[in-house]
Amino acid sequence: MLYPLFRPLLFALDPETAHELTLAGLDAAASLGVAQLAAPRVPASPVEAMGIKFPNRIGLAAGLDKNAAHIDGLAALGFGFIECGTVTPRPQPGNPGPRLFRLPEAQALINRLGFNNDGLDRFLANVARARFGPKSGGVLGLNIGRNFDTPNEHAVDDYLTCLRAVYAQASYVTVNISSPNTEGLRELQADTALDALLASLKAEQAKLADRHGKYTPLTVKIAPDLGPTDIRRIASTLRAHRIDGVIATNTTVDRSAVAGLVHGGEAGGVSGHPLKDKATAVIRTLAAELGGAVPIIGVGGIMSAADAREKIAAGATLVQIYTGLIYKGPELIAEIGRALA
Repeated sequence: MLYPLFRPLLFALDPETAHELTLAGLDAAASLGVAQLAAPRVPASPVEAMGIKFPNRIGLAAGLDKNAAHIDGLAALGFGFIECGTVTPRPQPGNPGPRLFRLPEAQALINRLGFNNDGLDRFLANVARARFGPKSGGVLGLNIGRNFDTPNEHAVDDYLTCLRAVYAQASYVTVNISSPNTEGLRELQADTALDALLASLKAEQAKLADRHGKYTPLTVKIAPDLGPTDIRRIASTLRAHRIDGVIATNTTVDRSAVAGLVHGGEAGGVSGHPLKDKATAVIRTLAAELGGAVPIIGVGGIMSAADAREKIAAGATLVQIYTGLIYKGPELIAEIGRALA
């Protein structure tokens, strides 16, 4: 479609500048009612997970629309669900730039953005303004995290603040404890810390369900750099706390697949093709341990329909893309949608 014509121009720009220009263009197309021209139609192929009916299995991963400012434009591309965030209680600028790097030879990105976002108030205003969302039948995930300067011993307070704020407007809420770009965040995946965090969030979820008269599922997003023993332990903890879903995985700190490439040594998380096999291995281990008790959303290195089918075969119910969209464009959504229909 049109994207292959524009990609060389976008790739000539700084990655963050290209990102903002693309989203602004998508918003303009959506406001004119022509955003659907950017991608072929995705066939309807409904699937139910977490008590939610998804129109198709392919979603947008968190991180592309951190402030939920481009929901309607992105929804016009045919995604079965969209996840926005990560949002933190207070606005924060993230890490200094440059902080986003393309590695075209590896079909990869490295980012060390660091939960840059405008904070809860602006995030919620953007969600409320969007036409796409639970009230219109759209499946909208809202991804929450802690501020960079909140110590882990108080992290639960940030997550509870976010959960209370986004609960009513979300189809599901994702607890992000796996970004490598917020110092110490991944320590929340450890045994005692994870148990305490999930216990508090599930207790609050029950209160919010009563208050709002609706049950909003909770998912947890985990890292790809965990060993099998830790993955099995996390799976057991998710089951024990009756968490509604798990997203596998976030970006990787493993540099082996990009060593020697331009920007390959930059700090941050690697996404795209080099993440594919690691993410799939985590899904496979989770699936064996969970036995279908907790649905898995597979994300990481999906650059083609075959990659998406591989995630489903490993045990995922749904999939998400981000870096694949940067390299392949909106056509990838329809390609995967047709393959998984």
